[in-house]
Amino acid sequence: MTKDEIFEFFRRLAEDNPAPETELEYGNAYQLVVAVALSAQATDVGVNKATRKLFAEVETPEQMIALGEEGLKEHIKTIGLFNSKAKNVIALSQMLIDEFGGEVPDTRDALVKLPGVGRKTANVVLNCWFGQETFAVDTHIFRVGNRTGLARGKTPEQVEAKLEKRVPQPFRLHAHHWLILHGRYICKARVPECWRCPVVDLCAFKQKVLQPPASRAKAPK
Repeated sequence: MTKDEIFEFFRRLAEDNPAPETELEYGNAYQLVVAVALSAQATDVGVNKATRKLFAEVETPEQMIALGEEGLKEHIKTIGLFNSKAKNVIALSQMLIDEFGGEVPDTRDALVKLPGVGRKTANVVLNCWFGQETFAVDTHIFRVGNRTGLARGKTPEQVEAKLEKRVPQPFRLHAHHWLILHGRYICKARVPECWRCPVVDLCAFKQKVLQPPASRAKAPK
């Protein structure tokens, strides 16, 4: 995409959704860290179902430590990889208490030191809570970046670097949310819904699906 096309790409996404937000539910920075860590290889819907009751009881790292690993597992057992995630959440909670006074740090270098927190999770926290212009590349953004030609790369890090370089103001703060939502609801993995895509004419994808697939279900007689 050219610079003008990239600007128009985000202008249209912004017009459709001026104030995009993460679909994860949380009440403070600590709960956000926990929710994003739990969301790896899981859906936001599934994480929210598990964390609603958890976050009603646990708002701080200290309260999580008091709940304990087994108690946490009871809350999140419907989420994939819940055993390892519970261990990481307890460990990151203890590290927050021991090294950061119970507060969530506002730098990527500090965040990625926390168990179970990688670069993507750190970028989400920096963007959603601290208002920093970061690009958290998940599977949706990786697909959209490569498929559209917006930011091609063989790894999430390469796509992130391209986005960092190419996304213009005033779209940088919300760019990763627009891309995630676009990939989740329109530019889907199996069958992209190009027939209703607001940026279809700017997209470099050659196998566009310009008509909805015919329903397999027979109409009732």
